[in-house]
Amino acid sequence: MNWRPANLLLFTVCLVAASHQLVQARVAFEKLTDYDFQGTTYYSVKNLSLYECQGWCREEPDCQAAAFSFVVNPLTPAQETLCQLQNVTAANNPASTPQRSSSMYYMVKLQLRSENACQRPWNFERVPNKIIRGLDNALIYTSTKEACLSACLNEKRFICRSVEYDYNNMKCVLSDSDRRSVGQFVQLVDAQGVDYFENLCLKPSQACKFSRQFQLPRIGVSDDKVSQYVGLHYYTDKELQVTSETACKLACEIESEFLCRSFLYLGQPTGSQYNCRLYHLDHKSLPDGPSTYLNGERPLIDVGEPSGDYFENICEKQSNQAENTLPVVFDTVEDPAVNNLTRNDANCDKTGTCYDVSVHCKDTRIAVQVRTNKPFNGRIYALGRSETCNIDVINSDTFRLDLTMGGQDCNTQSATGIYSNTVVLQHHSVVMTKADKIYKVKCTYDMSSKNISFGMLPIRDPEMIHINSSPEAPPPRIRILDARAREVETVRIGDRLTFRIEIPEDTPYGIFARSCVAMAKDSKSTFQIIDDDGCPVDPSIFPAFTQDGNALQSIYEAFRFTESYGVIFQCNVKYCLGPCEPAVCEWGRDSVESWGRKRRSVTASNDTVEEEEDMNISQEILVLDFGDEKNRDFLRSEASTDFGRDKTVTIIEPCPTKTSVLALAVTCALMVLVYLSTLFCYYMKKWMQPHKVMA
Repeated sequence: MNWRPANLLLFTVCLVAASHQLVQARVAFEKLTDYDFQGTTYYSVKNLSLYECQGWCREEPDCQAAAFSFVVNPLTPAQETLCQLQNVTAANNPASTPQRSSSMYYMVKLQLRSENACQRPWNFERVPNKIIRGLDNALIYTSTKEACLSACLNEKRFICRSVEYDYNNMKCVLSDSDRRSVGQFVQLVDAQGVDYFENLCLKPSQACKFSRQFQLPRIGVSDDKVSQYVGLHYYTDKELQVTSETACKLACEIESEFLCRSFLYLGQPTGSQYNCRLYHLDHKSLPDGPSTYLNGERPLIDVGEPSGDYFENICEKQSNQAENTLPVVFDTVEDPAVNNLTRNDANCDKTGTCYDVSVHCKDTRIAVQVRTNKPFNGRIYALGRSETCNIDVINSDTFRLDLTMGGQDCNTQSATGIYSNTVVLQHHSVVMTKADKIYKVKCTYDMSSKNISFGMLPIRDPEMIHINSSPEAPPPRIRILDARAREVETVRIGDRLTFRIEIPEDTPYGIFARSCVAMAKDSKSTFQIIDDDGCPVDPSIFPAFTQDGNALQSIYEAFRFTESYGVIFQCNVKYCLGPCEPAVCEWGRDSVESWGRKRRSVTASNDTVEEEEDMNISQEILVLDFGDEKNRDFLRSEASTDFGRDKTVTIIEPCPTKTSVLALAVTCALMVLVYLSTLFCYYMKKWMQPHKVMA
């Protein structure tokens, strides 16, 4: 009789635990501008505000996405809105392709496990199949997009302004830059299967790395045309009445309910009409950029209202930052006899290779022709566009790179008839050295006489200049192998395993690992196995790392935590150019080497540690005890490698089902009935038995 209440209590604890896990995730939204996904609409209503539409979807459990359109009626002219709530959406399918749709916001519901998820209408702006190259700050691997976005909100080392998530490789890239960053050319490029996200939970003071200004957009479109388009086709996030343009600007700067990117000032107030409109959009938020303003249709009826003055958020450089990191370009005449050049000339490198670089300015391209005094092996590419604008050179003394003058493939800059670019001659396919040369080239076009000139200047110390197009270090991964070198996911306690951190063999990089921890799947218990210096905390449980080619490995016996079958390993991996230097670890009277320290580079003045690029990687394994085979199917179905603990495997005694409780109750009732029946029969028999009368 004591078993039944205990199991009912266990059943209650299960429900409480499940409800606690649900509370951990916060409802949030990502938004796409001028995109639409296929979905099943179960409710639609006209003339709702944007925030009413989004609020309905937030409160409706069945709502997975909301499509909000605000089409301009050319006769009014005014915006007519339509809110469509969808319980099925293709936006969560990485293979689906969104459709372009003007005057449309598509909002997708998310579950973010972060205390920093803000209460704004949406937390992230999503741009499908786009990335920004060369601005990565951190790389992690997560099994879901939501875990990647949560990692951005939880980032403490830097302000995470944008995220890129690769659905196929589960790669999550965090960056402190976005489409508005300055100091280098930033452009979204196509990348199938990868989405770009901008963090919209930033405070107004965090909208830019450095100073933030509001200016008229200088995008090659007249100001009145831009203002008229904004007044008709932008959805107004907030409008108010102010006394001056300065007051409207201040309202945008301090706005906290959304991240204000632009405002429209309609002039001095008239009566009770609003004359200041705030927007979360700017021209960089639009898929077509400045072309949007040129293609916008004018209303059929002009009501005569002023178009106003439109100002956008502009991020400026740091005040003490050099305006030009490259040397000033000057015109020069090169000696056509390249063999007359000496090794002391700026056009020769330390290997004795001398370069004769000439530029031919064409109508649609800039041709950079190179001749050398000895065969050259390497590559030539446009600085910042090494992936899309390059030529591989194999044992050749004559080669050419054509720079396109339009588009973003080569990133050619133009201003008042002058087209300029920066070209790199690099020996190695991956790394840049002092032997490489960088040339700034330009073509000046005089439209009247078509005179052409060019200028070049080699940069003597390329290693002193930040090259944005430096190739990414290869991503590391963790593999856990058994005694037969097979990768495993489920093992028993005490199994002899090999823990490996690997990068490709054909890379010039070396790696080292430190700050490694083992965590229970429910994160209630953690155990540090490698400390911050790269040394093992307890070699008897997890020995030091040893080198195996480019990989690191440690042979250990499988262990698990008392309350959890799932064990998650997480390590901080850093890179060296070449082999890394091991750390010397003291354990008792013994000294062991562990690969947890970078090779140091010694300069003439002092010892400095090379700038570090680190990545956090993780891997999960299930560790069973003897007799746990009966739970193997359950473990496999529940196990996952979600980053950020999106799913939790909790092994407890099975909770009683309704059927089992009912069966127990029926059994107990029958036993009580049998007991009462026995007593009844006994007393009836005794009562009916005739009593003997004593004589």
